[in-house]
Amino acid sequence: MTETFWIAATVLIILALAFVLYPVLFHSTGARERADLRNQNLLAYRSRMKELDAEYEAGILDDENYRQLKEELAGAMLDDLPENAEPGRLVSGRKSAMAVGLLAILVVPAATFMLYQEWGAMDRVEQFLTMQEMGDTEAARQDRMNELAGQLREKLEASPDNSEGWAMLGQSYMRLERYGDAAWAFRSLADSVEDDGSRAVALGLAAQALFYRSEGAMTEEVTGAIEAARALNPDEVNSLGLLGIHAFSQQNYREAIRYWERIGTVAPDHPQLASIQGGIREAYNRLGEEPPAMEQAMSDGPAVIVRVSLSDAFQDQVPPDTTLFVFARRVDGAGGPPLAITRLTAGALPAEVRLDDSTSMSPESKISGAEQVMVTARLSRSGNAIAQAGDWQGSLDAPVEVGSEAPVDLVIDQQLTD
Repeated sequence: MTETFWIAATVLIILALAFVLYPVLFHSTGARERADLRNQNLLAYRSRMKELDAEYEAGILDDENYRQLKEELAGAMLDDLPENAEPGRLVSGRKSAMAVGLLAILVVPAATFMLYQEWGAMDRVEQFLTMQEMGDTEAARQDRMNELAGQLREKLEASPDNSEGWAMLGQSYMRLERYGDAAWAFRSLADSVEDDGSRAVALGLAAQALFYRSEGAMTEEVTGAIEAARALNPDEVNSLGLLGIHAFSQQNYREAIRYWERIGTVAPDHPQLASIQGGIREAYNRLGEEPPAMEQAMSDGPAVIVRVSLSDAFQDQVPPDTTLFVFARRVDGAGGPPLAITRLTAGALPAEVRLDDSTSMSPESKISGAEQVMVTARLSRSGNAIAQAGDWQGSLDAPVEVGSEAPVDLVIDQQLTD
């Protein structure tokens, strides 16, 4: 995954070492320059002597002139040498420079690698390269996401005090619908923090993951995680939400109202407040009572407006109290919880539904962060959001632009068989 990165880093290191080693290997010392000058003078002296000998033998020079010119040439040669010159040992420092160069060859690459591992962002480089290489198919994306989650898990097991990493891993497993692994990651998150409030939230998220894994059944594991969270914070909102859903499914509407209203009290800015208030109204309707006036938490941000209706073919088959879920998912089909979801009943159809950030299921996954979404409406026989055989469903054929003011029509026109 990182071959390109390391090739580039190696080339840069080689260039840096070249600047260090070039003067050592190719620089001429002062002693060498002095030796070269002496050799040149000696060659000139010998050449001139040969010329004088040739002229003397040819009779051009007599004995007196020949002797005088030889003495002058010898004197000029001596003038080019320093007086009292004695052979000495030249210390050029070349060996020391070579030692420094060799040390640089060993130290620079090793120091670069160690310092980058300490202060660099290799994990982000690997993630970026992995995302760049992701295939276009859903299976390829799932495989890559699983691979990234596995790499993150290995690093966290080696360094378990990274609370942000555990939270990211838990959310990644939720997106992959690996709810058992998500619960384990959130429990590890609880172990990595010291604040009781943060630990309660982590345990509440673990309970939510287990609730998803059990397809909405209140198992002993789910109950245990809820009790652990509420022991630290009785008003932990994830736990309150699950308890409200369970009470509603057991037709204990009064208790469901109590749990959900408590969320509105302790967390008035909760991102799912609109859905919670919709559940409260529905619980009052099931009791045959008029719900009290509640402030509608609507977002001023981007939204998708959907007009939902039921096909005439199913009008006589769907009871009015059947739970209706309308939700928006990512276009890339990356999995995980919907970006926005709202809950009604079949008796409210046809209905116009607004999906915005106030109906998001997670602060990290909001509809405002997407350009387009796929919208689905499902009538659930069991009251659970997870699709089951016998449920009625309808989906838009094409993605919807987030922020479009024009409502889109969605018809529930099929019944699930498996």
